[in-house]
Amino acid sequence: MRVVVIGGQGHIGTYLIPRLIALGHEVVVISRGQQQPYRQDGAWEQVRQVTADRVAEEAAGTFGGCVRALEPDVVIDLICFELESARQLVEGMRGQATHLLHCGTIWVHGPSVEVPTTEEQPRRPFGDYGVKKAAIERYLLDESRRGGVPATVLHAGHIVGPGWAPLSPAGDFDPGVFTRLARGHELALPNLGLETVHHVHADDVAQSFVQAMAYRGVAVGESFHVVSPAALTLRGYAEAVAGWFGQEARLRFLPWNEYRAVVPPEKARATWDHIAHSPNCSIDKAQRLIDYHPRYSSLQAIREAVEWLIAQGKIDAPSPGDLSELRRRLRKTEVEGSKVGNAP
Repeated sequence: MRVVVIGGQGHIGTYLIPRLIALGHEVVVISRGQQQPYRQDGAWEQVRQVTADRVAEEAAGTFGGCVRALEPDVVIDLICFELESARQLVEGMRGQATHLLHCGTIWVHGPSVEVPTTEEQPRRPFGDYGVKKAAIERYLLDESRRGGVPATVLHAGHIVGPGWAPLSPAGDFDPGVFTRLARGHELALPNLGLETVHHVHADDVAQSFVQAMAYRGVAVGESFHVVSPAALTLRGYAEAVAGWFGQEARLRFLPWNEYRAVVPPEKARATWDHIAHSPNCSIDKAQRLIDYHPRYSSLQAIREAVEWLIAQGKIDAPSPGDLSELRRRLRKTEVEGSKVGNAP
């Protein structure tokens, strides 16, 4: 099939494009051409690159036609953040049998009620990002269920992988949080550290798009959570990271008003956004209908990012040039966790 990927050189595309090529698809990537994938792969030599500025094309009302002219069997939209962007793309594809796959977000849910949250639970989004993504989801699924453009929405969690800083145990993106844990220094966490975050490895998100293509018959008109098998509490996350470095986490818990007073405003905003959502999502539907099976737990995905940060000198670990001991501890942690999980 000819697969057009919009915004294919970022976190997800880095893993998605090689997967599509390996499956024998003809791949066209639409981007501004200003970014390179986070990891090199020979598969990119087989990709047709189309340079286009989506914002400018949409302002001119030509983006949907640009995509249509490529005659795709599948369109994967990784960078749609406005309802009008989704409408323009759909209008450009109308009348074709093209399968549209949209990258959504678990933040369409807002605060959790029953956990793990299922796709069927009512949407109560807050914040500009979650509200807009929920509106896009509603529009695409309604369009699809009314017999219009066939669409599937894949709601990703906190995407993580080597090449960028992961969401930290403090609910922000400061690599210094990992340094404090690696060095055995005290780390302040908001409240009791029991709010949750739900990561997913970028390659598992890529897997979900491939699976939705393969199971088109049941995927059309549906949305799916694309996350790791289990969320993490901030406290548990911090304790696990400290353990990778042979440390016991020294945690100080502060009521929210005290916490936000002792961290920079931008960090406080990021933390509040994450703990107010406190996502914990089910992947049962994706497992049953599109055979989605993530390869990485949250901690396994995070560890790849942490190893990369150490290698880049962005985490001041005790032995930043030698990852062998860290890897040994990580493997030991996994084995012990597996024994606990398999205990009668």
